Amino acid sequence: MYTKQEASKQKQAFWTAFGQYMQPILSAEGLKANWINYKTGVTGIHFKMDVDNTHATIAIVFSHSDADIQAAHYGQLTQLKAMLQQALGEEWLWQPMITDEYGKTISRVGTTLQGVNIYRNEDWPTLISFFKPRIIALDAFWSDARYGFEM
Repeated sequence: MYTKQEASKQKQAFWTAFGQYMQPILSAEGLKANWINYKTGVTGIHFKMDVDNTHATIAIVFSHSDADIQAAHYGQLTQLKAMLQQALGEEWLWQPMITDEYGKTISRVGTTLQGVNIYRNEDWPTLISFFKPRIIALDAFWSDARYGFEM
């Protein structure tokens, strides 16, 4: 069992390793990308990657403070579902208007990998293999789709 400080260090070590692994990979537009803290450029739309001791998740999260704008963004993505699926090469789970772990209403489109543990270094290659193609695919999708979300 890890202390909070040890757990934090392990998570930081994983994300640092992932960032270093992804550093040479350019965005779909040929630019340097911050893959871990990916900036969509649209308020209230985030690409989130998370991992803990049971699973890893990657998602598009809609969290705009204005519920109407949040719903509009989610609706816009719904219209682009086929384009997103083509970029990802897989079906993701669509969750409109759910409550997150902080009690905030969000909408989310994402996928989860079960049975991995950030605290087991031997799982790191599996985690990287899970996150890498999906964040690159999201970037490729977003390079074409983002203009429809800018207000």
